[in-house]
Amino acid sequence: MVTLKRILIGILSLAASVALVWWLARSSMPPPSDAGVKGFAETKIRLRFGHNSPVDSALHLAAQRFADEMAQKSFGRVEVSIHPFQELGNDDQMLEMARQGRLDVVLIPTAKMSVAVPAMQLADLPFYFPSREALYRVLDGEPGRVLLDKLRPIGLEGIAFWENGFKHYTANRPIHTPDDFKGLKIRTMKSRIIMHHFKEMGATPILIDFHSTRQALVENVVDGQENPLVAIVGMKIHEVQSHLTISNHGYLGYVLSVSAKVFQNLPLDLRTLLKETGRSLVPFERAETQRREEQLLETIRRAGVTIHTLTEAERKLFAQSAEHIPYQFESVISPDVLSRAEELLRGMRTEQEKKHEIVVGFDSDLSTIGISSSLGIKQGALLAMKEINARGGVLGRRLVLWSRDDKAMPSCGIENFKDMASMPEVVAILGGVFSNVSELQAREAQQIGIPYLVSLAAAAEVVEHGKGPNYTFRVSANDRLAGPFLVQEAVKQFGRVALVLENSLWGRGNHESMQRFLELTGRTPTHVAWINRGEHVGPSMLEEIRRSGAQGIVLVANTMEGASLVQAMARDLTWGKKPLPIISHWGIVSGDFWSLVRPLHPGINLQVLQTFSFTFHPKENSERVLNLYRTFFNETGGVNAPVAIAQAYDLIHLLAQAIIQAGTTERKAVRDALESLAEYPGLIKRYNPPFTPDRHDALNADDYFLARFNQDGQLIGIDR
Repeated sequence: MVTLKRILIGILSLAASVALVWWLARSSMPPPSDAGVKGFAETKIRLRFGHNSPVDSALHLAAQRFADEMAQKSFGRVEVSIHPFQELGNDDQMLEMARQGRLDVVLIPTAKMSVAVPAMQLADLPFYFPSREALYRVLDGEPGRVLLDKLRPIGLEGIAFWENGFKHYTANRPIHTPDDFKGLKIRTMKSRIIMHHFKEMGATPILIDFHSTRQALVENVVDGQENPLVAIVGMKIHEVQSHLTISNHGYLGYVLSVSAKVFQNLPLDLRTLLKETGRSLVPFERAETQRREEQLLETIRRAGVTIHTLTEAERKLFAQSAEHIPYQFESVISPDVLSRAEELLRGMRTEQEKKHEIVVGFDSDLSTIGISSSLGIKQGALLAMKEINARGGVLGRRLVLWSRDDKAMPSCGIENFKDMASMPEVVAILGGVFSNVSELQAREAQQIGIPYLVSLAAAAEVVEHGKGPNYTFRVSANDRLAGPFLVQEAVKQFGRVALVLENSLWGRGNHESMQRFLELTGRTPTHVAWINRGEHVGPSMLEEIRRSGAQGIVLVANTMEGASLVQAMARDLTWGKKPLPIISHWGIVSGDFWSLVRPLHPGINLQVLQTFSFTFHPKENSERVLNLYRTFFNETGGVNAPVAIAQAYDLIHLLAQAIIQAGTTERKAVRDALESLAEYPGLIKRYNPPFTPDRHDALNADDYFLARFNQDGQLIGIDR
């Protein structure tokens, strides 16, 4: 019996051990995949979707279809509940909830998004899109993708652009021209561009929530408003306004997006499904919006409203009155977005429109580290073109500028250059900020045979490449002269100097010219420090410079690196060390340098190379061009990048003179004419002459001076 009992106990123990091992093994196994064994229940994912539109709108219908398709395509794993008509809060509240992860999916007007993402105001540009097709190409193409990508930093994952349609004007009097808005109070959304446009037409914009608009009209708080037809009927605005103008002047786009916090925690397949479903519904939602518009118009007509559709001539008046607004807000919208949009819209122009234009290409860094100076170049060129076109253009045709973004990358710059040069309507190409890009483009100009106008890049090799006939013409500094100018000023002011140089073609070119000059005067730099683009100047570099016995620094660097040196100097002040004075090439102001270093400590002596100032030794044209700049770009304060503005302004005027002298836009004839121009009274100086066959640099060392920042971040010239 004892033996049998022991056997039974052993069998039971073995069985228990086997069961334990099986249970431990089973518990460590991963859960079954979608393609694995069925029967294991999955947790249902519930998403809340909020928007501001009524339940009878195309937007709500599309939102419902989105919910249905998500449930169907996920085999019931995802359940989306729709909350329309600001059920969960107004647009600002829903946006903030989504950013915090408290609301999963949101559908918000682009104008409301523009507070957090200013570039979303692209859709608000008045009379900018000539047709729905043009608009859709922009929003569904590269510009739209860039806009959606800008949502990530604010905690959203952009999916697609839906719509409420094009906007129209309503008021209690006819609106046929911009002058008809004078004296009216107009309800607007929270968008700087929209408010600015109404101000320019003589109206007073008043910010009022959408759902309070009708009551504001009833109580005469405002006299009129703008909205798509669906919103006008949905809010019964047509019952309290006597006139509707079908203007199609702006677009009320809606951004479909998901909270980034929610999106990141979803399985990969569901993330993909969310995006694909939202994008696939774009054609349906847009078609549904358009399908309803005839019926909406009939509803408005039956209410006794006078409906007027802008004639072609009237629309042209509105468009002309607003054509400068994209450039006024380019820094807000983002130059890379606007340049991409312009490129797509250009491709839709008719041959008849192209016949009346002479095109200048422009390539520069519109999206990374050189935006400030790139915008300055573009603004200077546009100012010159505005003046020239106001006088009848060139050879009876308008000058226009086509922009490309090279992202400060030589490979991208070459690709842009070749593409623009392949277009027969492009007579010349205006270069950008960085010498490493411009040097390669100058070689390309030589091979292709197209005039290349350099308005900022200063490396000597850009122009002085020894190949003829030379197609590159520059109104800018030349580092063969600028380098010696900088070290000469530094030696004169401080004595012993150290050099801090960017490790690039531009930095090495300056080093060579500075070294040669110092050797001729029997001097050598106490120390030479090289910095790579993106590198920060640390305490160790400053300490090496101090130990070398330097009494000052000559700096050749771009914005980020230059700012890091100034910031390091400011830290020295807090440690009781006297900062070394700095004389800098203008590369530090190619970007938004002032925002990185302000307030600039009064103990820091920073001087910057310049060739032009609107206030320092002003020329005869300075006040006129400054007033034009402030009017055209709506700038009431200081001027950003005055050097870039002035140099590009003069180059475009010189190009126009050359085309007139040549009597043709044939590229070689224009090149030859640039070499033989007579005296010309430019903005920077009186060119006598600007270029010769042996000299393609219009400026020399006599045109250089140093400037300091004032308390507002403006560079003020210093008498030599």
